Amino acid sequence: MLRKGDIVLVAVMILVVAAGYYIINLTRSSGDGAVAVIKLNNEVVKKIDLNSVAGTELVRLEGKYSNVIAVEKGRIRFQDADCPDRLCVNTGWISLRGETAVCLPNKAMIVIEGEDTATDGIAY
Repeated sequence: MLRKGDIVLVAVMILVVAAGYYIINLTRSSGDGAVAVIKLNNEVVKKIDLNSVAGTELVRLEGKYSNVIAVEKGRIRFQDADCPDRLCVNTGWISLRGETAVCLPNKAMIVIEGEDTATDGIAY
């Protein structure tokens, strides 16, 4: 049987989880400074400002295997790959700072980086 205290405890727990989810998503938003960094063999191949893309751009990576990366305004993904497992293609679109898509067989990686425009603190 539920008591009044149990209901209050569950309500507080739901509020804490909702607040945590909101804070995490707020800090990982793509924002104005979102930059996709494309790497092959741990070397930067290209950096793309995701908010300045007009239309759809394709980037081809040639390593042990081939990858085709699709870039649209605010998002990026592995569109096609000839690697054995094609898990990179199944990752889908990424757009938030901190997200990563990887093609392990080709040693290719897409990382969303960016400048955090929020103020951490003020010193006088």
